[in-house]
Amino acid sequence: MTRRVPDWLDERSGYRTGLRHLLDESLPPGTGWWFTLGSVLLFLLTVQLATGAFLTLYYAPTPDHAYASVRFITEDVTLGWLVRGLHYFGASFIVVFAGVHLLRVVAFGSYKRPRELTWLSGVAMLLVILAFALTGYLLPWDQRAYWATVVTINIARSAPLAGELAASILRGGAEIGALTLSRWYAVHVVLLPGVLVLLVTGHLFLMRRHGISGPIAERPGPRPLFYPEQAARDLVVILGAAAVLLALAWRGVPPLERMADPTDASYVPRPEWYFLSLFQLLKYFPGPLEPLAAHVVPALAVLALVLLPWLDRGAARDPRRRPIVMGGVGVGVLAVAVLTALGWRDRPPARDPGLLTPREIAGQVWLEAAGCATCHGNGSVAGELGRAPLSRPPFWLAAHVADPEVIAPGVREAPVVNEREIEAIVAWVRRLADGDPIPEPPARDRPGALVFARFCVGCHTIDGDGGDDGPNLSRVGATREREWLRRWITNPRDVDPDANMPAFGRQLSAEQIDTIAAYLASRR
Repeated sequence: MTRRVPDWLDERSGYRTGLRHLLDESLPPGTGWWFTLGSVLLFLLTVQLATGAFLTLYYAPTPDHAYASVRFITEDVTLGWLVRGLHYFGASFIVVFAGVHLLRVVAFGSYKRPRELTWLSGVAMLLVILAFALTGYLLPWDQRAYWATVVTINIARSAPLAGELAASILRGGAEIGALTLSRWYAVHVVLLPGVLVLLVTGHLFLMRRHGISGPIAERPGPRPLFYPEQAARDLVVILGAAAVLLALAWRGVPPLERMADPTDASYVPRPEWYFLSLFQLLKYFPGPLEPLAAHVVPALAVLALVLLPWLDRGAARDPRRRPIVMGGVGVGVLAVAVLTALGWRDRPPARDPGLLTPREIAGQVWLEAAGCATCHGNGSVAGELGRAPLSRPPFWLAAHVADPEVIAPGVREAPVVNEREIEAIVAWVRRLADGDPIPEPPARDRPGALVFARFCVGCHTIDGDGGDDGPNLSRVGATREREWLRRWITNPRDVDPDANMPAFGRQLSAEQIDTIAAYLASRR
């Protein structure tokens, strides 16, 4: 009875023949641990496809709901945080193992005849893996995802000849929005998986047709079968990689910043670590030289990989007998490592959670003045605001503050607020929504923060918040005295005839000028 079912399945499917074909592959003598990397990659790709399929069950690819759906997966779906963690960290694992696998193939000369097509399919898979990472970056629709995508599209626009066309295709419209998100989502979950499955199938077929290259030096002796020794090695490395991946996913949920805010041009975007080298390289090629770093250098690197089997046509596989190839690859790897390290160090300082920006301080005051506490408790985390604003885009919050009747008819009349007050209230509400402890600003800072948030924040920055048309005033008190600041604000040309800042002597009262001068002088 125990053999009837397997025999019945084998008679109709021939699975035993397929299993023998899979496990009885003949390997070159001396095949060892270095040849387990391909199996690990195949396992990781399977994990990505499985976890990605799970995430699509809950993800909503629209700007209004994408962020909220990711939060729902993380906070409410059973083990959703773990699946998202496996998918997030799995992307880095794949890039690491794909890079190490490629270097192993180069070091062992496994790209040489007759395995040129096997090599080309591997290079194509590496590019698809990077495309997966790039398109998946936008999907959480938080600040980091949005502004990194802005940088990506700007890089595409800098391409010669077809730059504007490429940027238009990536955006899907005049600006980044719903069409961009839906287009990148479709590419990420439909187009790229199909291409990847075809490439993996072709790569495995070519590998079985020509066999693996084996050790660098040929070794005498019988050719062992894949099962059981090499299969055991593959299993050990796969289990090790799976254990580390699971530990990372279990330890912490991937970071999710604030919901994307297209109006927050002060945000400094940062790519994932595997794109840091290119990001850092762009800093050394400013202005008209940017296409060299953004397009020419990467294109030459990919072209060198594609042409490698024809550039190195000698029979020797020993790295010591291929100094040009190994030297070139070594220089490339060192350059990527150095640029990545520099990019990792050259990151903006983290915001001090113990500080409130002037706009947030003013928003707290104006929130109460606008009557919002009537419906939202005391405007604190303990009130009715909670974390709900994180699921609302800034323009929704601004529209609700400006005219609550539009969003919730019958609630109350629109408060008398101007554009600067609305911006400040939105900034304060989103700070509340972060869930971090809210510090109590010094009482002496409130009057100055109110004036700054109403008249100065459009051109000047304090503590990372504000415009960039004028100088950063976060530490202006270290170099300027109160009286100098009072004269400068009143009429800058009385201090410097060439000043281009407008005079505020008539726009502000004497008390307001004294208040903002004292506030700025205290910024040391």
